[in-house]
Amino acid sequence: MTALPISVCMIAKNEEKYIGQCLQSISRFGLEIVVADTGSTDRTKEIAKQYTDKVFDFEWCSDFSKARNFCADKASNNRILAIDCDEKIQALDTKRLAEQIKQFPHFVGKITIKNLRKNDNESEAPADYSTDEIVRLYPKNEYEFVFPVHEQLRKIGASDDKEPLSCFDVPIELVHYGYALSKEEMYAKQQRNLALLYHMAEDEPKNAYVQFQIGQSQAIIGNHTEAVGAYEKALSLDADVTKPYVQLLLVSLARTYRNAGYPEKALSFMEQYAPLCKTAKFTELHAELLWGSGQRLKSMALYLKATLLPDADTLGEGLLRCYAHLIQGYYDTGDTKMAEMFKIKFAECKESQEKGLS
Repeated sequence: MTALPISVCMIAKNEEKYIGQCLQSISRFGLEIVVADTGSTDRTKEIAKQYTDKVFDFEWCSDFSKARNFCADKASNNRILAIDCDEKIQALDTKRLAEQIKQFPHFVGKITIKNLRKNDNESEAPADYSTDEIVRLYPKNEYEFVFPVHEQLRKIGASDDKEPLSCFDVPIELVHYGYALSKEEMYAKQQRNLALLYHMAEDEPKNAYVQFQIGQSQAIIGNHTEAVGAYEKALSLDADVTKPYVQLLLVSLARTYRNAGYPEKALSFMEQYAPLCKTAKFTELHAELLWGSGQRLKSMALYLKATLLPDADTLGEGLLRCYAHLIQGYYDTGDTKMAEMFKIKFAECKESQEKGLS
């Protein structure tokens, strides 16, 4: 295994449920581990010290970015991999990553994270998952985290987030358990986030990203009206669809229109932005709304397109939904051969995803 000049940095508070499996997954790769504890009252620090002697106390100041930057300052290496306690590394190609670090010394690394979601029956097994692409690997002498919550990397000294980050895809499989919570736990988590986000919005009323994250938290806890208001405000402040978060904003707003009981408005909104948005998540939701409106042939064309796009793997459970609708659609049109072909693809995809959840 290739030794990597990387320090894994994580902030923690009362994370005894997950931190052990997280640190064990990191230790397999011989990476330096640095933990900044923000006031744990459980066994978090005790468990962390079993894996690293770099466990530091950070006085919590309602700012995740300050905690992350403090943690990075304590690392021996310049290249930092930020991981949360409720995540774990399933696989990491150390040889390839070592080559990428040499090839892209001033780039940041983008990671696809698999977010597990809890079953409605409260069983411990995850129900399904979604995926996010997040920048987590960076040289600390060039980048730092900003924003008190939903923190983002920015070049040191940059005045705003207008400058795009130069990224490469990190060869790592990361699983996130932070969405596999009970309804009560998720509500409490989002209320904590909203308190920080609304404070940020007071200080930065024209920050579109903050409004987007307010919408995300409100949507998660089912406050559709509040979510729509925040999403619409975000879009009025920043409609640059070349930004990944704006494309996700469009998908989130359309889905919330639908969830709030306005499917026609959601579909009209998607049709408006369809020429500009080519992501698999946008395409899959567009197909779903067309299917619900009775436009089956158009819907099937988009479901098929979503499965073929370069970022189709970011659909998570949505990829199975695409195949399921194609199976039903082809059966309904009498094309049994195509339906059977997609049944095979569905089975292969389901088997692959179940292995990923194990």
